[in-house]
Parts: sequence; C-alpha cells; structure tokens
Amino acid sequence: MGTAMAFDPVAEHERTRAALAAATPRLVQLLRDAPNLDAASGVPMWTVGDVGTHLAAVYMAYGAAASPDDTLDWESILPPGDMPFVERITAMNAQSLNLFDGAQRPHLGDFITERGEQFLRDTKDLAPNTPIAAPWYGKDSTLTLSTVTGLMLSETLVHGLDIARGARLPWPIGPDEARLVIGQSMPTMMQLALDKARSKGVTLAFDLAIKGGLRLAVVVDDGTMTVTRDAPPRTYDCRITAAPTAFLLVAFRRTPIWKAIARGQLRAGGRRPWLATRFGELITTP
Repeated sequence: MGTAMAFDPVAEHERTRAALAAATPRLVQLLRDAPNLDAASGVPMWTVGDVGTHLAAVYMAYGAAASPDDTLDWESILPPGDMPFVERITAMNAQSLNLFDGAQRPHLGDFITERGEQFLRDTKDLAPNTPIAAPWYGKDSTLTLSTVTGLMLSETLVHGLDIARGARLPWPIGPDEARLVIGQSMPTMMQLALDKARSKGVTLAFDLAIKGGLRLAVVVDDGTMTVTRDAPPRTYDCRITAAPTAFLLVAFRRTPIWKAIARGQLRAGGRRPWLATRFGELITTP
C-alpha cells in the first residue's frame, strides 16, 4: 500500500479538470464507434443509446448549473416535492432519457463535446470550493466545484464502461482517474447516499486506504456519516485496502466484491475485518 500523501485541493482539482478534458473526447469517440445504439448496455434495462442520452443530460445539467448564463428550465425537469435520495435520483435518471429524442441520438457526441468544453471554460478561474447549485439532489442543494468536476469525471468513466460493455469495445479506466473520482466526489456522495434506516443505531469507523496515496476516514454514527481526508490518528473497526479502479467499480456495482477480493484488489484488516462487507450495505444506490 502506498503512503498517504498530503492533500492539496487546488492541485487535485486541476488534475481532475485535466482528466475530464481527456476523458470526454474518449467518451465521444466511444459513442461514435458503437455499432448499435439499440444494443443492451451495462445498465440493466438501458440500451447503449440510453446511456449516451443519460450522459448528455448529465453534461447539460452540470454545465447549466455551473454557467453564469444558466437558462435551463429546471422546473420542467426536476421531480416535484421532496423525495429520499435514491428515489429522487431514480426519478432524475428516468427523466434524463426523455430530454433527447430519437433523431438526436446519433448526434449526442457533438452535444457532449460542446457542453464539456463549456463547463471547463466557465469554471476555469473558479476556486475548487466554489458552491455550485445541484437542484437534482434537492431544493437549494449545492456542491463544491471540485465535487461537481469529480462527479462529471465519475459519470464519464463509469457510464463509458456501460457503453463499452454493450458495444463490446475497450474502455480502460486508469488508477489515476479512479483515485481522482474517489477523492473528489466520493466523500460527499457517500454521505448523501447513506442508508439512514440501515445505519440507525450503527457506530462504525472504517479506514479506507486506496493504493497510491489516498486515504479516507469513514465514520458512521447512528444514521449519520462523516468522511475525512488525512484524518488524525484514531482507532478503526476495519481497514479496507483497495486498488483504485477496483474500488470504483465495486462501489458503483459494476464489479462484484468477491471478484475484486479474489483478484487481490481488495482486502480487509484491522480489529474487525469482517465488517468490510457492511461498508457497501450502508450506501444506497439507484
């Protein structure tokens, strides 16, 4: 396992921007090379074209939220009322497929290219901790720019894999890209996606060590979660050591945990190593 390095938020944000700038054209080329947009993808019930449409909607939403000239009609897109996290994201995912009609699907790559470049231009001079509206997570919800950039990279990489699996094309996710997603977006998203019912009455502390230097302290305490980078020394119930790409794919349910363990990409230690399986059970997914 690599030694944890001091976290420089500005430098890591710039690396994430560079990774997104490199991954977006790779995604666009993947969409253009896909032989059949109607083929089944890596997402159950979604075709390759559905995943591409969802990604175009993601780029549209994040780009609009970060733009000083946002003119997106959010009221026509967002689900009404307050909903639990998973239900709201499920509704948003379903709605994303309706934002582009069939005639637009062959041109999704052009749209993603345009919105990706616009996002990077609009946010070029903003600090990583700049608040960005994220109404799809709830009324008045905001995220930091660094989290939003990490989420865009996450969506690009993980859904790129879903497209590639359906198109039977290669889609490598490098360890540096995976570490950036884990470091920039997961601390916030794990807290948002905590299953409050399952975590009620639970008190656990996990030391999550990602090979290559990233380390997170994940503490669950009676229905709440805190995730801290470079946390001061403390006693943990379980230490999880993982290869970055493997952890990313296990976290997003794209690789079974047993497979990552069998390949030596994920292992548990500490006082109560058997609690490693609880980690994923406490995080909800759409």
